[in-house]
Amino acid sequence: MSAGPAGIEWMRFEADSPLPGLVKAVPHVAFEVRDLEAALEGREVLIAPNSPSEGVRVAFIVENGAPVELIEIAPPSDDPGGRDER
Repeated sequence: MSAGPAGIEWMRFEADSPLPGLVKAVPHVAFEVRDLEAALEGREVLIAPNSPSEGVRVAFIVENGAPVELIEIAPPSDDPGGRDER
């Protein structure tokens, strides 16, 4: 099944997962951002910036009581100016 330009990921967590309870209990949405640090300014950070894979940085914030994932993807090495579609 093609999801088009958007992707959907279903996440399940074990009871002993070290993630915050809000992330385990409440479904979240994710948004790609150009500058993760700037996007976090003035926000309630739930999970600090981290890198789950090379070229990707993520963090979680709380927005209106719900977890929101912010994702920064490094531009490809052949595109030092960044990705225009963000």
